[in-house]
Amino acid sequence: MDKVKFSEEALKKIDALQARYPRKEASLIPILHMANREFGYLSDEVYSYVSELTGVPRSRVFSVASFYTMFNQKPVGRYHLQVCKNVPCMMLGSDDIISHLGKKLGIGVGETTQDGLFTLSAVECLGCCGAAPAMMVNDDFHDNLTVEAIDGIIAGLSKER
Repeated sequence: MDKVKFSEEALKKIDALQARYPRKEASLIPILHMANREFGYLSDEVYSYVSELTGVPRSRVFSVASFYTMFNQKPVGRYHLQVCKNVPCMMLGSDDIISHLGKKLGIGVGETTQDGLFTLSAVECLGCCGAAPAMMVNDDFHDNLTVEAIDGIIAGLSKER
C-alpha cells in the first residue's frame, strides 16, 4: 500500500469527531472504523498514520485494533462474510453454514476467493443470539440462516459484481 492518507471528506469528519472529545485519544475507535472502511484493512502504515492523527502511541493503536475482530488485519474480498460461531449459533447450525460457504466458494475460513469477491471469516459473536445462526456481509446482518438462504445471499451478491 502506498503512503496512506484519508480523503479530504474523511479528514473533515475526523476533525469534527475529535472536537467532540476532551482528548483526541477518545476518537481512536471511530477513526479506526473510518480507516478500515477507507483503506480496506489496517496495515502497519495505517497504524502509524492513525497514531499521528490521534497522538496515541502506535503500539496502543495496534493493541486496540487487534483486540476487535471487526477490524481487518489483512485485505479482504469485496464481500466479507462473517459467520458467528458462538454457542447459540453453533447449536443452530453455523458450522453447517460455514462448511457450506467454504464448499460453495472453494475457500476455507480466513481465505479469499481468487477473484477477490468473497472472504470467509468465523467470528466469536455478532450479538444476534435470538435469531441464530447469524452472519454479517460487510455491514449487513443476516439472521435465521439456512443453507438455502445462504445460496440466495451468495447468488444476489454475485449478480452485483
